[in-house]
Amino acid sequence: MTRNSIFLKYIKTYIICCVIALSLAAPAFSQNVKKEDAAGAAVTFEQKPGTLNILIGGQPFASYVYEDEKITRPYFAHVKSPCGIQVTRNYPPQEGDPKDHATFHPGIWVSFGDINGHDYWRLKAKVEHEMFVEQPKGGPGKGTFVVRNYYMSTDGKDRVLAELVKYTILVRPAGTLLLVNSTFSSDSGDITFGDQEEMGLGVRVNTKFSVQYGKGHITNAEGLKDGEGTWGKASKWVDYSGPVDNQYVGVAIMPDPKNFRPSWFHTRDYGLMAANAFGREAMKKGEKSAEVIKKGQEFHLGYGVLIYCKPDAGKVNIENAYQDYLKTISK
Repeated sequence: MTRNSIFLKYIKTYIICCVIALSLAAPAFSQNVKKEDAAGAAVTFEQKPGTLNILIGGQPFASYVYEDEKITRPYFAHVKSPCGIQVTRNYPPQEGDPKDHATFHPGIWVSFGDINGHDYWRLKAKVEHEMFVEQPKGGPGKGTFVVRNYYMSTDGKDRVLAELVKYTILVRPAGTLLLVNSTFSSDSGDITFGDQEEMGLGVRVNTKFSVQYGKGHITNAEGLKDGEGTWGKASKWVDYSGPVDNQYVGVAIMPDPKNFRPSWFHTRDYGLMAANAFGREAMKKGEKSAEVIKKGQEFHLGYGVLIYCKPDAGKVNIENAYQDYLKTISK
């Protein structure tokens, strides 16, 4: 073997070793990436039949499911924190998970127990996905898509209302921020949102950090704790979080202050958290309410959902994250 061939073989081996070393050292988004790196992590999408998989930095974030034989309304399932730990209960529930409300509470969703007498929360009436009005668009630290849904009558024959929803996924300093902005309207008649506990945006959290089955806690902006302290209270945000696998993970709901009224929170120690601006009587805050949207008018609802993880077991400052949310939606 000539001297040149030996030298070239040495260089080739050295390059291969460097590539392997760099690939092993490169941190995935799910492994506690530095904030400055995470901020630029690309949001990407994988389209499957009936499901849109969302990835951040190449790692799974959530699945947006819009066609499901059992759950007849769209939802986000298997929602994961930046360190890879799931923040929502498994769907379907697995060993160790309570099996209650399996199809009603699949992850993160927006639904209503009473619109013109139709019950979408308990799946007695269907929400049909019509189309992606704006196709999924990803990029550094941000991804968006827009869908149109039709809320059908209980017998499935009539369209009660149309919903145009913009979803935005943002990589923020505190974690991943999911923005939900819905516009409801009807050309066929008035829309009446009724008065029930089960109205608005809901989250069913990972069993491991629920109050009842894990070591988690519910906290609102006023410092009240768990279901006993936070249920039925209006607050600008409510956080459900706790320790899992030597990490501190959580999810916080932040209703848009531009909504028609503040949300009361339907919070349960078994793992449910829902922001409900409609159930005045159901939440024991006054006389029965009915929010009527006239034919041809538009009605808007917005929410921010923060999903986070702290590797040092320290709790995220939710008030700071809320102020960041306000700045984000004001742009």
